[in-house]
This record gives sequence, C-alpha cells and structure tokens, in this order.
Amino acid sequence: MKGGGKSQPPPPLTEVFWSFFGAFVGMALLYIILNHFRLAPLDNLFDLISESDMSFIIGSFGASAVLIFGIIDSPLAQPRNLVGGHVLSAVVGVLCYQLFYSHLWLAVAIAVSASIVVMQLTKTLHPPGSATALIAVIGSPQLHDLGYLYVLIPILRGALILLIVALLVNNIPKSRRYPKFWW
Repeated sequence: MKGGGKSQPPPPLTEVFWSFFGAFVGMALLYIILNHFRLAPLDNLFDLISESDMSFIIGSFGASAVLIFGIIDSPLAQPRNLVGGHVLSAVVGVLCYQLFYSHLWLAVAIAVSASIVVMQLTKTLHPPGSATALIAVIGSPQLHDLGYLYVLIPILRGALILLIVALLVNNIPKSRRYPKFWW
C-alpha cells in the first residue's frame, strides 16, 4: 500500500499566534455576549436557556473557530458559509425535532443528513452547521421550547459575533486577508 506523500509542514508561528488570538477573542466575546448581555425585548428567552445548553451551542461554534481563524483561506470558512451554514442547519434541526420528536433516532439522522444537503445546495457548506442541527434535536426541553427562536438567538447572533471578530482579527497582520469572498 502506497503512502499519500509527506504531510504538510506546520504553519509559521505567526499564523499559529493569530489563529490562537482570533479564536480566544472570538470565543470569549461569544460567551460573554450570549451569557451576559441580553437584548431587553428578549430577556425572558434567556431564562429558558440553561447554562448547559449554552455550552452545547458554543460547542458547534468552537468548530467554526477552527475554520475561520485556523484555515481562513478555506471556502468552508467564508462568511456566506459561516452564517448561512449555521442558520440553515438550525432551521433544519428545529424542523426535524418538531416533525420527528417521538422518534429521536430519526430526527437526529435526518437533521444531520438534511443539513448537509441544504448546505450543499445553497453553497453554504460549513461542517459545524451539522452540529448546530444536531444540537437543535438533542438539546434540553428548554432549548426545544425556543423553537425557531433558536435560529435567531443564539445561532444567528453567535455566527455574526464570530464573523465580526474574524473580520477584525484576521485582517490585522498583512499576511492574512479575510474573507476571500463574501457571496
């Protein structure tokens, strides 16, 4: 059996630093904003979301951080993919839970597979989006009570926070330019 060749060398330490810095700032702001800064008309929604649900949601954004701070040239890391992938997958996940909640195995399987198809067809493929769809199905009763508000808060809000941080941090060094394309 032949090997696939040599593995790539590690990136320069400056790239590693900017990946760390961007992910650190992005995840810190995401946590602080989603957990501590409430939008007045939506304050009651935050009472429905438990601390553990917020951790699950941030989990899918952690995978997004790898893409938008670690491999910023990837088509999967671009703004259309980041925001569209999470939002469309969240819609798919909520819909699957609502349709198939009595058969969670089916809701899980359809949510993940359908989110992939929707992202492919809309050119918004972002692998963490499928995790966002999965969370909509396997989340707590409080998260399920949000229904489609899950799509807006915390998913859309969180994706936009990460995008803003990526736009700022990834464009500080002259060696990095983000995004490669918007649409």
